[in-house]
Amino acid sequence: MQTNEGGNLYRALAKAIFLAAGVFILLWFLFQILNSLLLLIFAMVLALIINYPVSWLEKRKVKRLWGSLIVFGIILIVIGALTWFIGPKVSKQLSILINNLPEYASQLSATVGSWLQDYPALQKEVQLNAASVNEWMPSISQTLLRVGNFSLALVEGILIFIFFICMVVYAVSNPRPLVELYFSIFPLEQRNKATRALAQSSVMLIGWIRSNLIGGAIEAVVITAFLSYMNVPGAWVWGALAFFAELIPRIGFYIMSIPPILVALTVDGTTAIWVTIFFLALSEVMGDFVMPKLRSSTMKIHPVSTLFLLLAMGAAFGFTGALLATPIAAIIKAFYEEFYVKTMKKDAEIEKRIDTVLYVQDENKISKKNRNKEL
Repeated sequence: MQTNEGGNLYRALAKAIFLAAGVFILLWFLFQILNSLLLLIFAMVLALIINYPVSWLEKRKVKRLWGSLIVFGIILIVIGALTWFIGPKVSKQLSILINNLPEYASQLSATVGSWLQDYPALQKEVQLNAASVNEWMPSISQTLLRVGNFSLALVEGILIFIFFICMVVYAVSNPRPLVELYFSIFPLEQRNKATRALAQSSVMLIGWIRSNLIGGAIEAVVITAFLSYMNVPGAWVWGALAFFAELIPRIGFYIMSIPPILVALTVDGTTAIWVTIFFLALSEVMGDFVMPKLRSSTMKIHPVSTLFLLLAMGAAFGFTGALLATPIAAIIKAFYEEFYVKTMKKDAEIEKRIDTVLYVQDENKISKKNRNKEL
């Protein structure tokens, strides 16, 4: 009897050890491939977006393979045209900005220092000159040389980019096995919800990319034209920055406005004021009139949720994580609503409960008045 109990205990202990070791190895493996998983998610997000025009062509009797080739060909042509016509101007102005950065820094320091004439100690802290800036700034030529060197890291990055593009292409051109694998994760009785959740995610992602591309293009053109008119250095660079900044939710405005405002300060104070007014007006027009119409009802996500995911994804995965924050928020929202919110019983008094929480002071005053009347 004791032997059987000892054997059972030994087997249970061995099973627990092997299970713990398996979990540890699995977690270690997931940690090692975390960046690869992020790229996979990014590729699937792009595949869901690009699938829309490909499916549109497929419904019009164009074979999916040919439809995929047409869509990817159009994307390559657009990117190539933009690179050909806009790339040289952006590259030239960016080079000028980098070379003149010490001078801009010293001019900006002098401008800010002139505002602090009544505070000599603080004025001394902010004042710089081109020579002192050059001392703590790395050599531009050396930096560009290091960046331009063909190293193993650069080759590795190119290979990863090729693999990433291949994943997107294969996912778009032959999506059925991947969608079938997705459905296999869910029990049969949950697959209708999984279908609606993924479809809603796709709708939100398409709305997100469409609104950002159109809105970013409008902002890029307007900003480039205005800053060129105001003779602010690097107008084409700031226009290109505005186009991509729109992809980063909520803080994109600060990313695209603060650098040109600082550069405008090196020109003169009046120019900086006009540039600041321009960006504030542009933000109001785009935020209140243009972007809501472009986004329509496809992206109803609370800003707090988006900013939290932006902070978390940015801290965990850097710039790529920040770009994925909104798509991840859209996917989470779609699945949360389908699998959780829709299964809850409707609360007929939810608005009253919310009002009680939001206006608790008013409720307390009313309660005190009622008690005083009773007394």
